[in-house]
Amino acid sequence: MTQLPLTVKFQLHAACAAFITQRIEAAQAAMLTAQESANSETKSSAGDKYETGRAMAQEERNRNAVQLQQALQLQGELARISPELASDAVRPGALVHTSIGRFYISISAGKLTVDGQDYFAVSAAAPVAAALAGKHAGEEVMFNGKKIRIESIM
Repeated sequence: MTQLPLTVKFQLHAACAAFITQRIEAAQAAMLTAQESANSETKSSAGDKYETGRAMAQEERNRNAVQLQQALQLQGELARISPELASDAVRPGALVHTSIGRFYISISAGKLTVDGQDYFAVSAAAPVAAALAGKHAGEEVMFNGKKIRIESIM
């Protein structure tokens, strides 16, 4: 039994949302761990060691705060995509079958597998998505010296 294309798009959209949720949770957990590490630093006779440990923990917390902000930004980008909308051109939210693979133009979440089929969730800003942008089924583009044929768009 073949699934409706929209069902696949919903599954891909949900997989992207799960990817973002995992990134948010990981960043939050790492920030908490870094904060606890900074708070647990105890003053020793070597005051510089104490200050260095706190500074390193703060830097780690700041790095994870940046990762959290990036994940929240991805969440906002994904929220602007409606998987229920069909598309006849390559644009954000489109599911594009090409001669080199299947792409869900959404966020950069990498390879996702739905019902045994591999898809690549890529940002609209990704080079392959930019090369395909605005094109329709049946058209061809050159990308990295390769001819890519767009077989279908959903």
